[in-house]
Formats: sequence, structure tokens, C-alpha cells
Amino acid sequence: MTQLHQRPNTSFDGLGIAPRILEVLDKLRFTVPTPIQHKAIPIGVEGKDIIGIAQTGTGKTLAFAIPIIQGLAQKKGRALILTPTRELALQVNEVFDKIAPLFGIRTAVIIGGASMGNQLRALRRNPRVIIATPGRLADHMSQRTVMLADVSVLVLDEADRMLDMGFLPQIEHILRSVPKNRQTMLFSATIPGPVVKIATTHMKFPVHVEIAPSGTTAERIIQELFIVKKDAKKQLLGKLLKQYHGPVLLFSRTKRGARQITQLIRHMGHGAAEIHSDRSQSQRKEALDGFKSGKYRILVATDIAARGIDVVGIELVINYNLPEDPENYVHRIGRTGRAGHEGRAISFATPEQGGDVRNIEKLIKSALPILDHPELPRERFTYYSSNRPPHPRFHARQRNKRRRHKR
Repeated sequence: MTQLHQRPNTSFDGLGIAPRILEVLDKLRFTVPTPIQHKAIPIGVEGKDIIGIAQTGTGKTLAFAIPIIQGLAQKKGRALILTPTRELALQVNEVFDKIAPLFGIRTAVIIGGASMGNQLRALRRNPRVIIATPGRLADHMSQRTVMLADVSVLVLDEADRMLDMGFLPQIEHILRSVPKNRQTMLFSATIPGPVVKIATTHMKFPVHVEIAPSGTTAERIIQELFIVKKDAKKQLLGKLLKQYHGPVLLFSRTKRGARQITQLIRHMGHGAAEIHSDRSQSQRKEALDGFKSGKYRILVATDIAARGIDVVGIELVINYNLPEDPENYVHRIGRTGRAGHEGRAISFATPEQGGDVRNIEKLIKSALPILDHPELPRERFTYYSSNRPPHPRFHARQRNKRRRHKR
């Protein structure tokens, strides 16, 4: 696996991009490539396989869209892009829509929760680019309404998230169905073991482009932590929503929690919408569009939306509940501080969650600053106190660590 290191970037010139695409980028006012774009585009244009690691909000979509469009404009074939969520698929399609039609390249979005009839009509128009979630694409494959024999480029976008969501069987089926003689590009903020296995099994001498170490959070995000009892979270939330006046993205661990928090925020007098897997595609689209337009100042989401929300200008991300998987912390807070903007992420942890916070800190390789609110009682993690026993999960984690060490 070839390793490339970051170099300074000043413009899209010299990256192997065709003049006509450069003209389009100029018109769209894309003047300075992000680090991942600067490194990945020349490799993609050459047709090589890529493993791209960069924190969210760094422009990964354009990094693979430009090589795909340039390649399809010159030769036959089709591109297949897999994403974990419907929202991310739609946002990837928005990027392609800015450039692809100028070259006569049609796209089709194949996602769950949307009309199969509309998708069938889009497929009959012979799209050169298919953007899909694995589950719905597998449905079309079983009904033989989509053929993948002419796929020349395959992109796995947010590959680790797709595996977290249980899509490994569908992904393996898709990988077996596309031609072996193809270009494969894999992008993500983190590269855990299962993703490495896919890379080594299904990619040809991939070039490894790591803009930031796996698990690194965006530099322009201020991260803060409140230790707060569960029954005081509502009070703290109300005070923070009065303190910050810009767009807020709030994460709940469960769908039921997201519904309850949304109602709570509305009762506080703020405009809020919810987005999670129990909402229909039209409801999720209305919530996201309303958040982008300012109709809703606050969007409450579960982790299914952690990588599907590409909104510039989110002032604050609130982790009302810590994520079950520490890696999701990176993806959640990556929704703020996008496209060079500054951002802030505030997390709520109960006194029993010291171990969960420690796991996050280990992943991001830095300590989360702990704040006290002047109007709330000061709390500390229970296992830091000599008079109180540690949380039961702390002992379980310690036992698991010792077992792993013995192996």
C-alpha cells in the first residue's frame, strides 16, 4: 500500500484536471482545493485505487467526483457510488449535478424510502453514475432492475459507517457483482479492521492518502464537556440554547429520545425538526431542507444522520447523549466547523460515563475540557472519587483489557 503525505495546495491547476472541468470549477468559485482533493484527484485521474482518510467536512465528494466525470467523459463505463445513508447519497448527487450534466452524464439515486417507480424510470435513462445505499441497491439487483457488469469505477464513501450499520453482506454481494477490472476508491474518516480487509481483498495496490490520522477531529472545532446528571440535562440544554443563537445540530442516542427532545425544544420556544430512521424520506428531506433554509434553527438527529448532513454554518453540535461507538463522536462533531468555518461541540456526560469519555479521548488523542455551569450543581465522574464505587461497566472494560493483553 503506497503512502502519500500532505503537501501545500494553492489551486486546482496541475492536478491533471481537464481544462473544461477547470472552467466549471472557476465558475462555481472552487479556487483552492482542500488537502484531500489536492492529494486524491491526481491519483484518481490516473485511474489508480485510493484509500482516502480525512475528517468529515473536508471535501471528499469532489475528490472522487472530478476523476469520475473526467474519466466517463473520455471512455465507456459507469460509476457506482455507495453511501451509508439516504441523505449522504442525495448530497453526493448534488455535487455531481453541478458538473456532470455539462458532459452529458446522467445520474440516478437509488435509496430506501423513495419511490421504486421513479428509480426504475431513472435507471431506464441509462445513467452513467449510480449513487446508492447498499440495501436498496441489493433490492434492485435481486429484481434484476439494475446491472453492474459495466461498472468501471466503484466508490465506497464512508465505508466504516456502512459496516457499522450492518451492510457488510450487501457490500460483499455488490463487490462480487462488479467487474474485477475496475478502479476502486474508498473514503472515510476512520479505517477500522473490517475496512482494511475489504481494501486488501478487493483493491489493487491502493494508494493510501491520509490527510489526518484516523480518528482526528477537525482543527477548527472547540470541544467541551459538561458532567451532568440525567435529570438535569433538560435544564442545561435550555440554558445553552439561550446562550447560542445560530444553527444547532443535536444528537440523541435513540429514535424515541430524538422525538422527546424535539418536543422539549419546541416547548422552549425554538423551531426544531427531527431526523432518524423512523421518519419517511419526505419527512427527512423536509427536516433537512428546513434546517438549511433557517425554518428550523435546531435539528435533532440520531447517528444515522451523523454523516448525512452537509450544512455549512452549523454553530454548535450538542451530544445530548454520548454515542455508543467512540468513532461516531468524530463523525458527529464533524458536522460543525465545515469548509474552513469555526465550530463548537458540547457533550453531556453523566457522572457514570467517565469510561465512555476516556474511550473518546483515547481515540481523538486529546482530553475534553470539562466545564461547570454556574447555575447547575458541580458534578464529577463517580470512579474518580475515592468514597464512591466505580460504575459496573468500568470493571467490565478493565477485565476485557486484561483478557486482550493476555492474548
